[in-house]
Amino acid sequence: MRIIAFGDIHDRTENIGKVERLSDADCVIITGDLTNFGGVERAKKVIETVSRHNPNLYALPGNMDQKQVEGYVDELGINIHSKGVIIQGVGFFGVGGSNYTPFNTPTEYTEEEIKEFIRKGYEEIKHVKLKVLVSHTPPYNTKVDIVGGGQHVGSVSVREFIEKYQPQVCLTGHIHEAVGKDIIGNTIIINPGMLASGGYVELVEKEGRLEATLKSIKLS
Repeated sequence: MRIIAFGDIHDRTENIGKVERLSDADCVIITGDLTNFGGVERAKKVIETVSRHNPNLYALPGNMDQKQVEGYVDELGINIHSKGVIIQGVGFFGVGGSNYTPFNTPTEYTEEEIKEFIRKGYEEIKHVKLKVLVSHTPPYNTKVDIVGGGQHVGSVSVREFIEKYQPQVCLTGHIHEAVGKDIIGNTIIINPGMLASGGYVELVEKEGRLEATLKSIKLS
């Protein structure tokens, strides 16, 4: 199994076709922020661009997507916000949007709501051995939730879930400047940053283990 994951596209689709061997991936996961304050029409452009390279995809809305974007990806049958899906024996479940920000972005939730969204998705895949949490907002107090001023702004609920249930990987984004990897217990947390800056993740299953690697597009 080989999965490609990226997010924080913000309407900028020019790098999608530059992702290495995108068409060969078993699936593509979009981790949120398809648009920049956009709705269905702008999200549709992103989804259709990805689909031209690889039609096997799942997505969830980020905090910068209008709430109608969730309904759109739901209608397409590719939504993993508060849902779970099994891809070649690996369970993926997600939570979109973000915890509250100072910027009043379109899709923000309370920590209690985030906790419930994760629970619902987890229930659908908890019986499989290998699990991947797709969370647009990163877990609190990690290397991948630090904004420019040094403050940790991730979700407490995401962190508490990871500490308790230990999925193998958490694919995240949201904080553009916090590109990197971290570990909570046995869970790998990975944030590739903005696709416009070239970042994406390659997730490979080998001998019952998941390997998550930060990758970068060669930008001209």
